[in-house]
Amino acid sequence: MSITANNLLANTQVLDESAVLTAIESSLAMIEFDAHGKVLWANYNFAKTMEYQVSEMPNLLHKQFCTDDFAKSREYDEFWRNLRKGKSFQEKIQRVTKLGRLIWLEATYSPVLDLNGKVVGVVKIATDITKRENNTIQVASHLHQMANVLHSRAEQGIKKSDEIATATKILVNESKENFEILESLQIQATSIEEIVKTIRGIASQTNLLALNAAIEAARAGEHGRGFNVVATEVRKLADRVQESVQEVNSHIEGITGEIKRISEGTLRSQLGITNSQKLIEQALQEFTEIGIAASELDFQSKAFKDLL
Repeated sequence: MSITANNLLANTQVLDESAVLTAIESSLAMIEFDAHGKVLWANYNFAKTMEYQVSEMPNLLHKQFCTDDFAKSREYDEFWRNLRKGKSFQEKIQRVTKLGRLIWLEATYSPVLDLNGKVVGVVKIATDITKRENNTIQVASHLHQMANVLHSRAEQGIKKSDEIATATKILVNESKENFEILESLQIQATSIEEIVKTIRGIASQTNLLALNAAIEAARAGEHGRGFNVVATEVRKLADRVQESVQEVNSHIEGITGEIKRISEGTLRSQLGITNSQKLIEQALQEFTEIGIAASELDFQSKAFKDLL
C-alpha cells in the first residue's frame, strides 16, 4: 500500500459504535424482546412513553402493551411468526400504556440473529406520534362533520327548492288559465261591441224611418195624424235606444280597457313567474352540486380516517 493511501486511512475518522447507540438511545424509545415477546430491556424513553418505570419493564409481555382485540387476534400471532422468521416490521401502531391510555407509535421491529442465523430476540425502536395522530383524527372528524352539515343543508335546500318549484309551477299553470280566461272575456267583449254596433245601426235606421213616416203623415193631413203620433213615439224609442247603446258602449269600452290592463299585468306576472321558475331550477341545480360535493367530501374524510 502506498504512503499516500496509508496517510488517508490514518486520517479517516470512524464513529464509535457505542457512541452511535448511545445517541440513538437518548433520542428514541427502545426496547428488546426475546423471540417469544418477553421484555428483556427497555430504555428510559420507552418506559416513560408507556408510563412505566424502567425497573418495571423486564419480564413484561409484548401483548400487555397491545389492545385486547389485537392481542387476541390472528394478526397478532402472524405478526410474531413473521418476526421469528427474521422479517422486519415497520408501521404506525396503536398501543396501550400502563394507565390504559391509547397512544400511537411509529415503530420498527428488527429481529436479532445469532451466528447461525437464528432469531434470538427483537429490537424495537419507536417514536411517539400520538399528538400528531390525534390532531389528524380531529381534522378528519371535523371534515366529516362539515360534510354532514353541508350535505344536510344541501338536502334541505333541495327540498325547499322542490317545494317552491312545485308551487311556482302551479302558479304558472293558474296564470296561464287566467290569461286564457281574460282572452276569452276580451273576445266576448269584442262580440258585444259588434252587437251594440248592430243595435245602433238598427236604431239609426228606425229613427230615419220614423222621420220619413212623420213627413208622410204631415202630407196626409188629418188622415195621417194618428200615424204621426206613432212615428213620433217610434222616434223617441229609437232615441232612447241610441242613448242606451251609447251608455252600454261606454261601459264596454271601460270593461275592455280593464281587461286589457289585467291581461297585460297577468302577462307580466306570467313572465316574472317563468323567470323565477328558471332561477329556482338553477338554484336547485346548485344545491344538487353542493350535495354531490358534500358526498365527495364525506367520502374523502372517511378515506382519510381509514389511512390513520
